[in-house]
Amino acid sequence: MKLSLQLKLGQSLTMTPQLQQAIRLLQLPVMDLSAQIQEALEENIMLEMEELPDEAPKTSSETTAEIQTVVADENWQASAMERVRDSGWNGEGRPVSEFADLSGQTLREHLLWQLELENFSPREAVIGEALIDAINDDGYLTADFDDIQDSIDRDAAITAEEIEAALHKVQRLDPVGVGARSLSECLKLQLAQLEGNTPGRELALAIASDHLDLVADQQYGELRRSHRASVEDLEGALALIRGCHPKPGLAVSPPSAEYVVPDVFVRKIDNRWQVEISSSGIPKLSVNQQYAKLLRGSGDHSVLRSQLQEARWLVRSLEIRNETLMKVATCIISRQHEFLELGDEAMKPLVLRDVAEAIGMHESTISRVTTAKYMHTPRGVFEFKYFFSSHLSTAGGEEQSSTSVRAKIRKLIGAENPAKPLSDSKIAVLLGAQGISVARRTVAKYREALKIASSSERRIRKPR
Repeated sequence: MKLSLQLKLGQSLTMTPQLQQAIRLLQLPVMDLSAQIQEALEENIMLEMEELPDEAPKTSSETTAEIQTVVADENWQASAMERVRDSGWNGEGRPVSEFADLSGQTLREHLLWQLELENFSPREAVIGEALIDAINDDGYLTADFDDIQDSIDRDAAITAEEIEAALHKVQRLDPVGVGARSLSECLKLQLAQLEGNTPGRELALAIASDHLDLVADQQYGELRRSHRASVEDLEGALALIRGCHPKPGLAVSPPSAEYVVPDVFVRKIDNRWQVEISSSGIPKLSVNQQYAKLLRGSGDHSVLRSQLQEARWLVRSLEIRNETLMKVATCIISRQHEFLELGDEAMKPLVLRDVAEAIGMHESTISRVTTAKYMHTPRGVFEFKYFFSSHLSTAGGEEQSSTSVRAKIRKLIGAENPAKPLSDSKIAVLLGAQGISVARRTVAKYREALKIASSSERRIRKPR
């Protein structure tokens, strides 16, 4: 083999520590970024915190809250029971939950307290504690009987029959439905608590036992045929099922509220929409010039010199983050100012590429900036990603955003005759009359995304 030296020219992107830090900080939400800054202030003597202005930016003549509460209901919406409860549209797209206990007591503590008061034998109490330890925050038993047996002293020789009997007693504790092993069992436990002469109780129990899939898929005709029930009987049974709590444990130990701090504030000044970076929760950093001067002309103190370099990188990375946020937010508002004036129906189509081309950045950078970043506007607090939506064509050659079309669908359904609700095909025709070309299946997709039931179910739920 002959060895030789060759010279080649090429281009490559090197991820310097500074670039890596800037990208990482760009992705962080405000509260995580604040925690990182506090940690850096504690560890780096070369960093200092500048004084913040007395007042935060305002979005109107009235004082606005700096911190907005976002209720954590993602798990609720993802459950199968959410689909059951939402199969009948309530006008707002979400079920009304019960008032939760805000005493601060956990579900486990609540159940153990009852266990001590109930008539459990010492052996049943041991099994009951093991069962309670295996119940998650939603109120469901997550372990099988073998795991329960393994968690108890083997010398006790606990049998599966004893565990089953103890579980039945645990399932009679408050909240009703706790200790269930499935959604079906959870609903049956709650329905069984109703008076025996409650209209629709037996039908509701039968549906909860075998046909929750038909309820979730809104196959009401099949349900009526399977149980030989009238429309009124089925409606009464479904009302009982919807009245049950799919996650009974949350009534005792609800999920704590999540908080977001807006990254930018949008307000109208002199008839122009303007964007300001929020200083809430983020200390403004600078390099301690006094210490930096002491290091000039000295070759010693390598640790302090390293900290000085890191401090400069961090300060510059934060500046880059703010500059990028400002560019992206300003571009979004310039495209979506009509939304701020008129609402969802005025939302324009916008994709990441549009913003990337407008401000001369890569789409991946725009994606990082718009993830978990929030904008405080007179219409509320929105994640940056809320302003992005796909394009739909109109008869006049213009384009409509999918957000705008969904808003129009919601408006049409809100104004429909309850006795003759609009079908998806009819909605497509009405949108076509407004110049919006949209297929029936697209209308159905948007309607389902809005958690609005089909026309047949809306007719059942409306007053006769």
